[in-house]
Parts: sequence; structure tokens; C-alpha cells
Amino acid sequence: MIDKKIREDLRDLSRHLSEAVPESVRGLGDDLEKTFYDVLQSTFAKCDLVTREEFDVQSQVLARTRQKLEALEKQVAELEKKCS
Repeated sequence: MIDKKIREDLRDLSRHLSEAVPESVRGLGDDLEKTFYDVLQSTFAKCDLVTREEFDVQSQVLARTRQKLEALEKQVAELEKKCS
């Protein structure tokens, strides 16, 4: 689902795209901007995107998991030395 901030950004991008269209085509006005918005929204909705906040949280989880894995690998190596 696309959150409010992303919808606002898509509207801004749609407006910029419609402003970039040549004057001869701008007669379509709001219809062109709405079309850009609809296309952008449907395209991004199909993508498997996460917010920056979700990404940062998962990065922190991954970092902690790596630390735990390294600690466990060290413990296993020490236990293997003792058993040899």
C-alpha cells in the first residue's frame, strides 16, 4: 500500500512531468497530470518497495544477527578445539 508521503511525492512528480510536456500538448491540462499520476501509482504499487524506516529497522536487525552469528561461530570453534 502506498502511504500518504509517497502519494504526495507522486503528485509532485506528476505535476513536474506535465509541466515538462511541450506547450502544444499542455492543453490536456489536469487530464495529463492525472494520467501521469495513475501510471506512476500503479507502477510503484506493483513494485515490492519498503519505506526508509522499514529498511533501516531491517538493517539493524541484520547487523545484530550477524553479531550473534559471529559470536556463535567463535563459540563453536572454541568447543571444537576443546574436543580435539
